[in-house]
Amino acid sequence: MKTVGLIGGSGFIGSHTTKQFLEQGYHVKVSATDISKPEKYEHLKQLPNAKHLEIVPLKVENKEQLKKFISGCEIVVHGGTPFKLDFEDAKAELFDPTIKGTENFLEIINQSKEVKKVVFIASIAAYNTDFPMPPGHKNPEDTFNENDTPFTSEASHPYAQAKFIANQTVSKFIQDHPNLSFEISSVSPVFVTGKPLSNREDSTSAGMQFLFKNKIAPNPFVQMLYDTDAEFAMVDVKDVSQAIFKSGTTKGLHGKNYILSSESWKVSDISAMLNNETPKGKAKMFYQNDAAKQDLGIHFNPAHVPLKNFSA
Repeated sequence: MKTVGLIGGSGFIGSHTTKQFLEQGYHVKVSATDISKPEKYEHLKQLPNAKHLEIVPLKVENKEQLKKFISGCEIVVHGGTPFKLDFEDAKAELFDPTIKGTENFLEIINQSKEVKKVVFIASIAAYNTDFPMPPGHKNPEDTFNENDTPFTSEASHPYAQAKFIANQTVSKFIQDHPNLSFEISSVSPVFVTGKPLSNREDSTSAGMQFLFKNKIAPNPFVQMLYDTDAEFAMVDVKDVSQAIFKSGTTKGLHGKNYILSSESWKVSDISAMLNNETPKGKAKMFYQNDAAKQDLGIHFNPAHVPLKNFSA
């Protein structure tokens, strides 16, 4: 039985990814930043094949813990960077754990003789830090794919900036190490939607769906989304987990970073679909998903599918 290590494997995307690997017959090692808080990961023990699940304490800042975590793993998925929109100290809460954590991980993984595949769960922010708005050099009527020039701005949200820099760190590592003994690939999902597998209340993706469903604006940023009726590109969390699995088990993807996206809808229409109402607008496809379809074989669900699942 092959072993996969999932850093961040109990979060929103991570839980679905854990489920995916367990169903495919893998031994799954999931990290827990605080093993004394079982409410963060207990839901995973209810998954099919959970007898092949292992919960391991890990803080990505701790290099010795990282070494122990990846030991015995043939595949390692790194999705353990913080996703938060509200913060007090951007450096301490976003930049350091995201960028330093990525640097530490790359340093330790490069010493491994067992790992064959590494997958980074990046973000559309790796391509556009102004998401959900179009990148500065594009209009809403345009399209965007992996071959377009990435866009970043210091005026963007610190979370997005941190994810952009982390992705650049991975790209530079690949360039600086042309003879790696393992492959690295990344996936960059847009706004991830769908039903969580747990009752955790710290999921930003689930939280945003709750806000849109109930038309709540807890801060000026979310209020701005309502005021401008911003257009959001969305992707089903189940499609994301499948893409992560395919990225981790398919050879020949070294250096690739796949945009994971389905339809784009305005916030007012997202709210309508979350309330089982008919949207007034029409779907767009700003972010193109041809590469993920071709290389990973993903058939992306239309937006109403995960939104309906969330509200079910």
